[in-house]
Amino acid sequence: MALWARLQELPGELLRQCQLAYGDHFPMEVRCALAHWIEGKPWQDMDPDNPAFDMYGTTVVSAMIEELQLKASTEENFVMRLKLLEAVNTFKQNYSHNPQALVRVIKSCLATEMRIIQQAENCSRLASHMPGPHDPHSEITQQLDTLRRRTQETEDELRRMIQIQESFVIQYQECQKLQAHYQQLSTQNTGQTNVELLNKIHNETKAMEQAIRQRIGELREMRIAFSEKQQETTNLLGALQTRVLDNELIKWKRAQQLGGNGVTFENNLDQIQEWCEALAELIWQNWQQIKRVEHLALQVPIGGSQAPPIADRFKTLNAHITSLLSSLVTSTFIIEKQPPQVMKTNTRFTATVRLLVGGKLNVHMTPPQVKVSIISEGQANALLKSEKVGVGEASGDILNNTGTMEYHQGTRQLSVSFRNMQLRKIKRAEKKGTESVMDEKFALLFQSQFKVGGGELVFQVWTLSLPVVVIVHGNQEPHAWATVTWDNAFAEPKRRCPSPHNQSRVPFAVPDKVPWHQLGEVLSMKFKSATGRGLSEDNLRYLAGKIFRGQPIKDGNNMLVSWSQFCKEPLPERNFTFWEWFYAIMKVTREHLRALWNDSVVWGFVGRREADEMLRQGCNGTFLLRFSDSELGGVTIAWLHEDPQQDSKEVIMIQPFTSRDFTIRSLADRVSDLQQLTFMYPDIPKAQAFGKYYTPVTDTQSATSNGYVKPVLVTQIPGLSGMLNLVDSNPSTPQSYFHPHSPDTGASIYHDGSSLDQAMQAGLSAAPDLDYNLCDVSDVDFAELDIPVDFTNFNVTELAPYPTKAN
Repeated sequence: MALWARLQELPGELLRQCQLAYGDHFPMEVRCALAHWIEGKPWQDMDPDNPAFDMYGTTVVSAMIEELQLKASTEENFVMRLKLLEAVNTFKQNYSHNPQALVRVIKSCLATEMRIIQQAENCSRLASHMPGPHDPHSEITQQLDTLRRRTQETEDELRRMIQIQESFVIQYQECQKLQAHYQQLSTQNTGQTNVELLNKIHNETKAMEQAIRQRIGELREMRIAFSEKQQETTNLLGALQTRVLDNELIKWKRAQQLGGNGVTFENNLDQIQEWCEALAELIWQNWQQIKRVEHLALQVPIGGSQAPPIADRFKTLNAHITSLLSSLVTSTFIIEKQPPQVMKTNTRFTATVRLLVGGKLNVHMTPPQVKVSIISEGQANALLKSEKVGVGEASGDILNNTGTMEYHQGTRQLSVSFRNMQLRKIKRAEKKGTESVMDEKFALLFQSQFKVGGGELVFQVWTLSLPVVVIVHGNQEPHAWATVTWDNAFAEPKRRCPSPHNQSRVPFAVPDKVPWHQLGEVLSMKFKSATGRGLSEDNLRYLAGKIFRGQPIKDGNNMLVSWSQFCKEPLPERNFTFWEWFYAIMKVTREHLRALWNDSVVWGFVGRREADEMLRQGCNGTFLLRFSDSELGGVTIAWLHEDPQQDSKEVIMIQPFTSRDFTIRSLADRVSDLQQLTFMYPDIPKAQAFGKYYTPVTDTQSATSNGYVKPVLVTQIPGLSGMLNLVDSNPSTPQSYFHPHSPDTGASIYHDGSSLDQAMQAGLSAAPDLDYNLCDVSDVDFAELDIPVDFTNFNVTELAPYPTKAN
């Protein structure tokens, strides 16, 4: 298939790259009209730099102009005919006396076409053997290779331009000498010899002037061609830089932010640095090339109608390439390690900033200083609008807030780590309505100044951290994490700012409502990060019912959850919010139940009614562990008790255990203590499910260093021996039945009647030596009970198996 036909089958992006190779110097319309003629010539064998080729090159160019004229005369499309006739005039004017220039242009265009076509075919071939999306990393690498070749080509053209200009200067000086010699001889006697010498000098001068005019035309064409190629290269550099900065680097920043919510963060910053360094090197080389050409143009200004446009073009190129360099430097000043997003005053914290192009641009030769300050939401937005950082504008005082960037040779990184910063005080804005200090977001502002090219270019740079919530007390932490979690998850979509700093979004902007399925994913990922295992679909359905306050859920995934529902409004009949309840569960699971949760022996997110229905399907002693609805961070044991005498089943709920209880005795050991628990729902033997988590107990207890033997506390429900065999619950463990270890250590059960209390007291009255307070359930807070349990069918005598004696 012809090259032109293959070119037309390219996808849009690659076709646009081919279009960049063409311009006024060689319009694509000419390539289309003369496709067959052009591809029939042996361009690869033509060497425009070889003088022996000059005659053949002239012939080829003349034939091409004639072919173009013929094509224009037969073209039916009026616009196309005008384009071709315009090209005929341009070719005659620019290439009739400089055919080598046109040959170079055509060879370059054909080489570009072939390279892009081969790239597309290689990608297609690779995709056919390796199904799936094409690796964008290889595309970036290929584009960098293309730009390196183009930069080397313009460097070669620049050297030839310098050689030709130097030759021109020598010829011009020799011509000046001949003219001066001619003037000197013309004032002397006009003898025959003198006349012949004058004629000779005159002829040489005319020939040299003709050569000089040819050199001037050649220099003009070279400058035009160079500026056009530089424009194409600059455009390609800009497009690739946009891809690296606006796609890859912004994607990395977003992944870093999501990492704050527990999403796995694949840190490819070193790869991005390699791309940015390659771009910096290419931009710097092209910037230097443009500066050198501008210098050549100043040395030998060429007049004519073409001169002003060429000079303006070089100025435009210089401004464009400088803008690319500025954008690259300012955008690659990034925060590699973010400060903590929940920041407590007077507490040490760290952060690390890095300049991805520092090594290539030798910024470290003048080590830059970095200063850190904390600013409010209003200040951050004002900063983005004005692009100026006000002196002394800060919302707090930070200790140890300055550092010097250092270049690490081994890693090729220019960075500074702040290891001992401390926020001493914070200035807060006035609050409106239900706003609290935990709703207020700040950001750390990192500022510096970079000098490039020995101080020839100076860039003022800054970057903002992820949103930070400042607290002064630990009890503010849950709500602060709600603010951070919502911001990390639902930050407004990225946008390209006109600023060279290219912030990815308006700071602090988040939606007030989000779809439940998005929030559910966030909660699952957050839970997985904290505990090791995420949430199941059943867990999420349960959470949806809770956050929507039990309202009917038809299309739960798309139902909107507001910020207020998430963390501002208390749950029904509770004095805490959904987030506070969820955060407390996540905390207790991370600190005390991680292994059990990962082993799926904690059911956790299941309601009281559902747990009741599940357990009634099992046999006597079937139990499960669920998170309490009424107590923050509470875990309760629900089990099925069957009374064969009354032929009844009851689901018993033990008063929730909390972190304080688990620091005394683990949940697994508490399950082991309660012998009435036999099968973990649905039918897994208790020892099989929990045995590996029991604390080993030896028959003999050795004395500690102070001479005492340490007792082991056992969980029990005092007085319910008919349901639990308390004495033999753990024969190898010293019993603590008569020594309560804490007011909340003994397990309680949820109920709402006084009959059980009266029965227990009646039975216990026969044992005056006992500490009756151990079995007194009058202190139970019935307001926190989920659903009453009916114990009226229990045999009272079994609840008090103590020897009786007369009152």
